Amino acid sequence: MSTSPDIDVHEELSGAAIGRLHIMLGILITLITLFDGYDTFNPAYVIHFVAKPWGLSPSQAGFLVSSGLVGFLFGAVGHGTVADRLGRRGTLLAGLWVVNLFTLLTATVASDFWSFCALRFATGLGLGVLLPLGTTFVNELAPRRVSNAFSLWGVTLGWSLGGVCAGLVGVYLTPHYGWQILYYLGALSIPLTFVAHAVLPESPQFLAARRRTEELRTLLARLRPERAAAYRNATFASVDAGSVPNPIAALLSPRYRRVSLTIWITAFLSLFAIFGLTGWIPTVMQKRGETFAASFGFGALMQAMSFVGGLTLAMLADRNLSLTPRYLATWWLSGGIAVLALVFVSGHGVNLAIVAIAGFCIIGAQHVLNNFTAGSYETLLRASGVGMELGVGRVGAILGPYVIGLLQQMTGGPDIVFWVIGGAAIVGAFAIGSLGLAAAPRPAAIDTAPAE
Repeated sequence: MSTSPDIDVHEELSGAAIGRLHIMLGILITLITLFDGYDTFNPAYVIHFVAKPWGLSPSQAGFLVSSGLVGFLFGAVGHGTVADRLGRRGTLLAGLWVVNLFTLLTATVASDFWSFCALRFATGLGLGVLLPLGTTFVNELAPRRVSNAFSLWGVTLGWSLGGVCAGLVGVYLTPHYGWQILYYLGALSIPLTFVAHAVLPESPQFLAARRRTEELRTLLARLRPERAAAYRNATFASVDAGSVPNPIAALLSPRYRRVSLTIWITAFLSLFAIFGLTGWIPTVMQKRGETFAASFGFGALMQAMSFVGGLTLAMLADRNLSLTPRYLATWWLSGGIAVLALVFVSGHGVNLAIVAIAGFCIIGAQHVLNNFTAGSYETLLRASGVGMELGVGRVGAILGPYVIGLLQQMTGGPDIVFWVIGGAAIVGAFAIGSLGLAAAPRPAAIDTAPAE
């Protein structure tokens, strides 16, 4: 008597049509990452209101932006092992509650530089969970043929909209209600967390890896209802759940070392440029003669254009996945050259055009790098891989606002901002471009992410 072969979970998900559950989960992750993007970028709009009352130097103002990113670093690096061992769902929900609590405390308790930075650090611990796990969730659910585009709609749209919302609140509400309004509105993530508790499932590939068969059958039947009968008595291919005792060592094993180190270097330089630019652009543009509203609006413009740039790049990557590193290099090189041009040219129209290009290219490419990273590792390493990428990248994000503030303090002018950010983006382009066609190791078929 013959037995049916195990069902390959990856192939089942890769071949699925986009259904109601895909759309619902995509919307949920979009809303979660919206609050992530909103909370990540709103400190840039606090600086204007607290620099004089709190007696901040430029370097302290830079650290005010960076303090939440320090917490993000620990959250991003530390959550991966927890999520890979205990599950994506519970880790993501825990991160949301951390963000909820400390966002509300920032609005009500922060009264000076040190209390603000301490609360931002604690908030960052939760934020460090949201974007990596949002990327991992979407990457493990998306059909292969639309993996990058689905990730852009399911993760990047929310993150970019969050940045836009932070800019709009900064422009229109903070002059009337103070900087605290940024965090009172951020606490609207609390109702969303209750919705997530009700509807967010566990990752299907994690369920397969942990051999939680009944839960997996139920979830697959919801994702592919036309195949529900085939799942009732099926068994599923999976990897050994205990095969990765040390995820960091595995990421640096000969199989993954080159791609891991290249991704980490690129993420460091990319996020150094992104957070240096977004953290200082309102202040720098005011120094270049822009009005208060226009200066704050540059941040919203960058975030809006980052989604357009990321989506364009994602569609190119989906057509030829092996060329993704070269596409990424082209985006960062173009953005870096554009930012360097601000050293030599000025004027409202020029400022608008170049900031739009920077958002389109530099931030847009980072969104695709996240998905590229998720697709470079097997299931049991995926959350750790994305977490390490964003964790190492957040070292650059932490240093970006602080170093650029310190350099402005030393040089007395804003041009250093453009030299440093443009240079970082160009070096990052050469780093990721070095992978060429040998983009990433191919995990075993049962574990390959749809983004490969």
